[in-house]
Amino acid sequence: MLPLMKSDIMLSYKDEYLIIDAKYYGKTVQNFYNTPKMHSGNLYQIYTYVKNLDASSNTKTKKVSGMLLYAKTDEAVTPHQTFQMSGNKISITTLELSEEFSKIEEELKKIIEEHFEVSFDNK
Repeated sequence: MLPLMKSDIMLSYKDEYLIIDAKYYGKTVQNFYNTPKMHSGNLYQIYTYVKNLDASSNTKTKKVSGMLLYAKTDEAVTPHQTFQMSGNKISITTLELSEEFSKIEEELKKIIEEHFEVSFDNK
């Protein structure tokens, strides 16, 4: 009766993990008394994925982070934030999906490079 708790993407490099959950809404943020706010259910979801992996015995000494990756909309407010939640890094960002695939690939590589502090050899 319980839903399967499985993230969209999980990347790992050395002793680090990045859990990514991709989302698409017509509106990326909600307005709460004229203040843009993230969908709280999505934040709870990524937090749960991160904390479950962080608590698992095979990742006890590893660094676990999470990211909500939204498809970019035409909204004026575009989330791009990183913060700490109970000792884990949580990021929220958007990706422009109407671009050429090479540009989308470049943006995805940039996310990986920034998170894992690695560099892709583009030669």
